[in-house]
Amino acid sequence: MSGNINSYESPFCTRYASEEMQHIFSADKKFTTWRKLWVALARAEMKLGLNITEEQVKELEAHINDIDYEVAAQREKEVRHDVMAHVYTYGKVCPKAAGIIHLGATSCYVGDNTDIIIMRDALQIVRRKLINVMNNLAKFADEYKNLPCLAYTHLQPAQLTTIGKRATLWLNELLMDFDDLEYRISTLRLLGSKGTTGTQASFMELFEGDTSKIKQLEKMIAEEMGFDSVVPVSGQTYSRKVDSQVLSVLSGIAQSCSKFSNDMRILQSFKEMEEPREKSQIGSSAMAYKRNPMRCERITSLARYVMIDSLNPAFTSGTQWFERTLDDSANKRISVAEAFLGVDAILNIMMNVTDGMVVYPEIIRRRVMAELPFMATENIMMDAVKKGGDRQELHERIREYSMTAAMEVKQYGRENNLCELIVNDPMFMVTKEELDAVLKPENYTGRSAEQVDEYLDEFIRPILESNKDILGENFEMKN
Repeated sequence: MSGNINSYESPFCTRYASEEMQHIFSADKKFTTWRKLWVALARAEMKLGLNITEEQVKELEAHINDIDYEVAAQREKEVRHDVMAHVYTYGKVCPKAAGIIHLGATSCYVGDNTDIIIMRDALQIVRRKLINVMNNLAKFADEYKNLPCLAYTHLQPAQLTTIGKRATLWLNELLMDFDDLEYRISTLRLLGSKGTTGTQASFMELFEGDTSKIKQLEKMIAEEMGFDSVVPVSGQTYSRKVDSQVLSVLSGIAQSCSKFSNDMRILQSFKEMEEPREKSQIGSSAMAYKRNPMRCERITSLARYVMIDSLNPAFTSGTQWFERTLDDSANKRISVAEAFLGVDAILNIMMNVTDGMVVYPEIIRRRVMAELPFMATENIMMDAVKKGGDRQELHERIREYSMTAAMEVKQYGRENNLCELIVNDPMFMVTKEELDAVLKPENYTGRSAEQVDEYLDEFIRPILESNKDILGENFEMKN
């Protein structure tokens, strides 16, 4: 245990999220970004002819990282305004530039632009980890594309699929999330320098009505901060719909990971597959034999939180009045950060689980063979019809035998004797050897293996190839 045991600490910080993602939402990241934005503003204003010198800009640049947080806190206590407290603190270490810091801007110039920058940087971390999860699942799908297993509808055995084909279902939902993520990153825009109500009135004053310079100012700031453009229109803030759109992407990832983790929990109950397990891991304090799917349970749990949390910015977006209200602030600083921290934790566990999933082919085959006679009846019936049998009579007999065999299994716990009933009935004109030849699981998986190859080649491998420099990341579970 670490930290202050006498006050609340977020489990995201103490237990779940990575230090990398935590830093993105740290105070230091926030306030150094404020200073970078002030530098970008001053530099652009200087180049566009305002009375700002190169010496002042260089002084600001030299002091981006040496923030005196004690001075800032004391000043905020006095003036009750965080932005002005940090303008003051910045000016204390930049006396030559103190008078031109934040020139023409409103608080949202640093606050909202920083929020966009933070979300962009956080989305890049999510992107990297998501691609590594996809890479793990792609390798797993390819390895097990030919291994038959039961497929389920309504959680009841239906037909057969393969382990690898099922993995492509998990992978395809993550691909949908990846596409959404790519779009959201590519269309994310800075607020820019819009002024108090979005009209840029203060900059009209500074630049004496020269609108071309005002537009150029925003372009220069955007480029310095790594963006192609700024929002075309706004009130005081960027539209809070942006937060909702970003968290919708995170919610989608959480949904996909929850689907995966729930499937894995069921498969572990079936004893067909298991999540990785540490040598000394304890599954239960009371039952030493248990192997609980604790990692996938954590994915499920965190995903539920993120999915619900995504409603926060939706309501915030829908309740902003006119050019802005401040009922967004308290909610926004919690909900956006925690959605990212939650998805970061989820993807960390996903990297761990998908890199070490354990498959038990013998258990899988035993469960397949217990159900395969029911699934093979269509083929058995059609072979008998080819030999001269009556399809309707055969169908009725198979229906009766299937019900009898099911009762033997369910009511008496006996082996499935459907094949024995069929072999012993002359109507089917089939020997045990012939029936054994029919009962090969590989004959009932359709195009599963081929679908895996086609899917990976067409949709997944191009993404992995274009991002090969970030592949190979893994995550070791510590708790």
